[in-house]
Amino acid sequence: MSVSSITIPCLQPPWRFPSQKAPARRRSKVGSVSLPKIYAVDQSSSPSVQTPQRTTKLPLRKIPGDHGPPVLGALKDRQDYFYNQGRDEYLKSRMQRYESTVFRTNMPPGPFISSDPRVVVLLDGKSFPVLFDNSKVEKKDLFTGTYMPSTELTGGYRVLSYIDPSEPSHQKLKQLLFFLLKHRQDKILPEFHSVFSELFDTLEKDLAATGRAKYNDPGEQAAFNFLTRSLYGVNPANTKLGQDAPKLIGKWVLFQLGPVLNLGLPKFAEELLLHTVRLPPALVKADYQRLYDFFYQSSAAVFEEAEKLGISKEEACHNLLFATCFNSFGGIKIFFPSMLKWLGRAGATLHGRLAEEIRTAVKAHGGEITMAAMEQMPLMKSVVYETLRIEPPVPVQYGRAKQDLVIESHDAAFEIKEGEMICGYQPFATRDPKIFDRADEFVPDRFIGDGEKLLQHVLWSNGPETQSPSVKDKQCAGKDFIVFIARLLVVELFLRYDTFDVEAAVLSLGAAVTVTSLKKASF
Repeated sequence: MSVSSITIPCLQPPWRFPSQKAPARRRSKVGSVSLPKIYAVDQSSSPSVQTPQRTTKLPLRKIPGDHGPPVLGALKDRQDYFYNQGRDEYLKSRMQRYESTVFRTNMPPGPFISSDPRVVVLLDGKSFPVLFDNSKVEKKDLFTGTYMPSTELTGGYRVLSYIDPSEPSHQKLKQLLFFLLKHRQDKILPEFHSVFSELFDTLEKDLAATGRAKYNDPGEQAAFNFLTRSLYGVNPANTKLGQDAPKLIGKWVLFQLGPVLNLGLPKFAEELLLHTVRLPPALVKADYQRLYDFFYQSSAAVFEEAEKLGISKEEACHNLLFATCFNSFGGIKIFFPSMLKWLGRAGATLHGRLAEEIRTAVKAHGGEITMAAMEQMPLMKSVVYETLRIEPPVPVQYGRAKQDLVIESHDAAFEIKEGEMICGYQPFATRDPKIFDRADEFVPDRFIGDGEKLLQHVLWSNGPETQSPSVKDKQCAGKDFIVFIARLLVVELFLRYDTFDVEAAVLSLGAAVTVTSLKKASF
C-alpha cells in the first residue's frame, strides 16, 4: 500500500449528510499530494433542529420526582450519584421508580459549588433533541453542567464552549475554529499516518517486551502530537513544551471537571477536595502558562484570521488552547480507547470483515487512502457511528428553558417552566430501545443501508449526526473532523493488522485499554 502519494480526503462540508457522495470539485496539485478545497461554513443553510411537536394523543403529565429538602436533598443525591449507586444506576433507578424517562432530580456537584443543582432529566431519544433547539434553550455557562469553572482557568475569558449562540462573540469565535480546522487541511491525513504509525511501532515494541502494551499514555501523546503537527505545523517535541502536554492538560482538566468526577479516592477525601469546594486555579497557573506560551508561539496564521474577525490575540489564544486541549484532545483521549475497546471485544470475525473491506477499497484506488476509497467502506463507517452511539464521549448536555415549554417523551407530554435547567443523559437517549433494536448491544453494521436513517438519533456532537455545525448553534465545531480521524484510525489499524485483542478497565473519563495481541496483516 502506498503512503508516499496520498489523496487527502476532504472534511465533510456542512451541507452534506454522512451518506452523501462528495460532489466533484476542483483540485490543485502540491507535489504528489492532491488537495481538495475546503469551503467556509455556510452560516445560513444549516437546517434547524426541530423540537418534537406535541400530539393530541399523548397525555399531559406532571413531571415526576423531586429535589428533596434544600441542601440536604442535593447532598443525599450526590452520595447516591458518586458512591451508593453510580451515575447510570442513579438515573436508571429513578427512571424505573417514576416510570418515566423525564423526571426531576439533582445533579452534582451541588453544595457548595453549584448554586442550584435542580434539573429536569431527559433520558429518551424523543425528548432529548429539545436541548439542540436554540430558540427554546439557552446554553450560557452550562458546558460542564450545573456549575461553571472559574475563568481564571482560561485566562480570565469565557471561552466559546460557555457562550450561547445569542451572544455577539459566539459567531466570530466559532468561525475562528472553522478556520483552524480548514487552513491546514492538507496536512491532516499525512500527519495522522505518520504519528499513528509511530504509535503502532511503540505498541508492538512494548508487546514484544512484556506481552502487554498499555495504550492510553502513548495514545494521548500521539493525539496531542497529531493535533499540533497537523493544525499548527509544530512538533511539540521540538519546543520547550516537549512531551509534557498530556500531563499538563490532565491536571488543568481536573480543576475544571473535578466537581463531577469520581476518581476512586477515599470517599471523605474526594468529597472534601473535589465535590464541596473548588480546587484553587493558582495551583495550575504555571502549567496553563506553559500551554498558553506554546499555542501563542504556534498560531501566527490563526491570529491573522482572528484579527480580521475582530478577536484579540489573547482571546484567540485562550480559545485555541481550549478547543485543542479540552475539546479535541479530550475527545480523542476518551473516544479512541473506547473504539479500540468495542472493536477488540467484537472479535476476529468482525476484524476479518473490516480488513477485507478496507484493503479491497484501498487496492481498488491504486493503493491510496482516498475519500472515494473510504466511501466504499460502509462497515468501517458504521463501526465508528456505532461506537459514538453506544458510548458517546460527552455523555451529559445541559440547557436552560428560555420560555415555558411542552416536551414529549414516547409516552407523555410534560410542561417545563421558563428558567428551569434541563439535563440530558445521552447514553440512555442513544440506547433508547424504542428507537434502536438491540439497543444495549454493539451492532457493527447497524448504520449500513437503510440503517443510515438512524443517524439522526446519534447525538454525540451536541446535535444529530445528520446535521453539520454552524456559527448559529452549539454543535461541536470539530464534529466532522473527529468522525474523519476516527475513520482513519480504523483504516490504518486494519491495513496494518488482521486482528488484535485488548483488555479494558473503567476510568473516571473513558477506558484504560491494554493491548494483549496484535496479528500483523497477512498480505
